[in-house]
Amino acid sequence: MTEPAFEPVIGLEIHAQLLTDTKIFCGCSTRFGAAPNAHVCPVCLGLPGALPVLNRRAVELGIRAALALGCTVQARSVFARKNYFYPDLPKGYQISQYEHPLATGGEVRYAQDDGDHAVRIIRAHLEEDAGKSLHAGGGDHTHLDFNRSGVPLIEIVTHPDLRSPSEAAVFFTRLRGILTTVGVNDGNMEEGSLRCDANVSIRPAGETALGVKVEVKNLNSFRYLQRALEYEIDRQTETVRAGRQVEQETRLWDTAASRTVSMRSKEDAHDYRYFPEPDLPPVEVSEAWVAEVRSALPELPEARKQRLAREYGLSDGEAAQLADSDASTRYFEAAAAASGNARVAANWVMGEVARRLNADGDDIDSVGVSPDALGRLIRLVDAGAVSGSAAKTVFERMYGTGREAGEIVEAEGLAQIGDEERLLEVVTRVIADNDDAVSRFRGGNQGSLGFLVGQVMRATGGRANPKLVNALLRRSLSGGP
Repeated sequence: MTEPAFEPVIGLEIHAQLLTDTKIFCGCSTRFGAAPNAHVCPVCLGLPGALPVLNRRAVELGIRAALALGCTVQARSVFARKNYFYPDLPKGYQISQYEHPLATGGEVRYAQDDGDHAVRIIRAHLEEDAGKSLHAGGGDHTHLDFNRSGVPLIEIVTHPDLRSPSEAAVFFTRLRGILTTVGVNDGNMEEGSLRCDANVSIRPAGETALGVKVEVKNLNSFRYLQRALEYEIDRQTETVRAGRQVEQETRLWDTAASRTVSMRSKEDAHDYRYFPEPDLPPVEVSEAWVAEVRSALPELPEARKQRLAREYGLSDGEAAQLADSDASTRYFEAAAAASGNARVAANWVMGEVARRLNADGDDIDSVGVSPDALGRLIRLVDAGAVSGSAAKTVFERMYGTGREAGEIVEAEGLAQIGDEERLLEVVTRVIADNDDAVSRFRGGNQGSLGFLVGQVMRATGGRANPKLVNALLRRSLSGGP
């Protein structure tokens, strides 16, 4: 008997730190990396009598994030005390929003190779972050750092519209792109300024009722999100097939063991108690303020991707990669303009530029070749002054030195060889030294020609004109003059 198939149902709760200089309810710095408990005061430590004062900039950034996600910003939102006990929560409650959030509704739409996707937003609300527990001494001691306590967050809660771990990871990637593009979050997941909780359940394929939800908390990378969901879906599926009930609980991802582990059980859907925050008045947001924030929004990643595909003839995948950030798009468009060849500029940005940045662990703002300089290198290739292979060597020489492509080509003898008589000598030698490849080509194996072209390019240090080499090989192998 075939075992029933199960469908995963996934929703995410994304916690994004807002890019303010000071915390949401006090004047303490939000700068990362300070010594433990260096950025604290009576307000963020929750000392008796200390009153919170709302940071207007945090509200403005929250509005900006909400509008970028297509949410409706509420004219009136209310802060509440979210009561729960945890050692790094000094007040015994977290100031957050729930019943009356800053924004509701909204949707993130994006295109993938497998079709169009849409993930609906339930709400986006403001809240303060908790502190951080630091475990030391082999688990015998826990230290508390309250530098993060009171750091402003916007929490974005989605509907359970995701149906696979990979889809959830892609959505999280797209959401990160939106938040960084509009300047409300730096996207730094290693420092904890962007993280998410995943709510996942399974149900028999074809059914509409939701299964028992399990929450996996504090996932701070796309890879960990996908792996945690894959593990959890397998765990729940095995549980149901064994005739047991999935328990509603909160779990953590153990990166070392590559599994989720139980943190606490949940008897009810909401295991927090919310009470109105008496020390903060409702947040009033005027239509004029919303309009002002909306008018300052930049081009969003999905719109930018569609524009790049349309204007430069790129595929969806290429346009998505180049539209990943404002900086990527600016660099590509500047290189395309400088080179006069957008197609080739795109290949360079996604190829050699991306390879070098990945190797160095840098982002495109730190690239060691300006887009104008790259454009001039591309023009040399298009003019036949340097081969595509040698151009990669030139690019490496240019990187971080400020040297011009033309100067390097001339100084290091990297100019493309286009002299037919000179290349014919090399071609003749390569044919004589590679009888097997020649026999295969003459026997109808066209792929052998590529091998022979490669041998000529190797013999000339990558400087030969590949089109001319190809033509000379074909002519010589066919017995032409």
